[in-house]
Amino acid sequence: MAAANDRLDRMSGGRYLLQHNLRQAAGDRGRSGGGLGLRVLDGWTGVDRDPATLSGGESFVTSLALALGLADVVTAEAGGPEIGTLFVDEGFGTLDEDTLDDVLDILDGLREGGRAVGIVSHVAELRTRIPAQIRVRKGRGGSTLSMV
Repeated sequence: MAAANDRLDRMSGGRYLLQHNLRQAAGDRGRSGGGLGLRVLDGWTGVDRDPATLSGGESFVTSLALALGLADVVTAEAGGPEIGTLFVDEGFGTLDEDTLDDVLDILDGLREGGRAVGIVSHVAELRTRIPAQIRVRKGRGGSTLSMV
């Protein structure tokens, strides 16, 4: 959770942090349908929220923070393998401009640190931020690839 919160704090501009929900055990399939027993603390309102109430963009950022935090912990553990490649499939279209910049800064930092980061997206703004691209174009005869 701490590793995910380090990432989430940066990607949300300090707005969100994850907390353990002690009222719900992990895997409990009660009222909220199970999950990790998490709550999201909104630093702007001071209210903790059920993750199910997050918008698409908020859910994307929170999920990405959890994935990156898990990768950080696995890498840091004694004998843990380094997770050198990350693919993020979609979700960027749910982000506002500022949050998109924050998320891309995090992903750029991973890339600069030696990790390979693949992004699958239709968001046009990413074309200006991503230096190496493989574009897929559909056509009657099938899809074609081009390197940019």
